[in-house]
Amino acid sequence: MHFLLYTLVLVSSLSFAQAARDDSEVVLVDKTDADMTAAISEALSTLDDFLKIFANPPKGTSGFKLKVMVKEGSHTEHFWVTPFHTVGDEFAGTLANDPKVVKNVKMGEEIRFARADISDWGYTKDGKQLGSYTVCVLFKKMPKDEADYYRINYGFDC
Repeated sequence: MHFLLYTLVLVSSLSFAQAARDDSEVVLVDKTDADMTAAISEALSTLDDFLKIFANPPKGTSGFKLKVMVKEGSHTEHFWVTPFHTVGDEFAGTLANDPKVVKNVKMGEEIRFARADISDWGYTKDGKQLGSYTVCVLFKKMPKDEADYYRINYGFDC
């Protein structure tokens, strides 16, 4: 079975969120997982709308981030990148978490990536998380108390 590694890293504004527990939760997901495939499709179908909001952020919004897949050989891992910016037709930004599988990137490194590498997006508006479709799928695969913790403390409504 082939798995993709998704890292749940909750980012508050442009700094890392600090809480009573580790904010980096790693979850293995089968690459054929129907829920994850649907979540990525939803994120990609609304990516242009997100990028318009990012370009002109309304009052009460913060923590704009993109989830990006990084490959190394046969391994794939998804990371949140924040802050990020456009570079022509591509993007660049700061990797917001430590790799667990791929070793060709490291936390805090600025990486450059194409639109085809994006698997999700998210931001906070008035204390509520918007986007972050893949995170909602990960909640289904985590212990309920862990998922509830993130919902309560980070404004997820899924």
